Amino acid sequence: MAAAKKIKNKLTSKKYAKYKNGAAEGFCPKCGPGIFLAQHKDRQTCGKCSYTVFHKK
Repeated sequence: MAAAKKIKNKLTSKKYAKYKNGAAEGFCPKCGPGIFLAQHKDRQTCGKCSYTVFHKK
């Protein structure tokens, strides 16, 4: 039998390190803290409630 391949996953604490202490921008104002807005080229969108913020150039 072949040896099992090790899978390296990032720890959640390191993955979301920039969101520490509630100082993160990008939370959905409708859904509340914990629901992040997806970053797109020209907008930010909430996947849960479809709230969208468009960026001006």
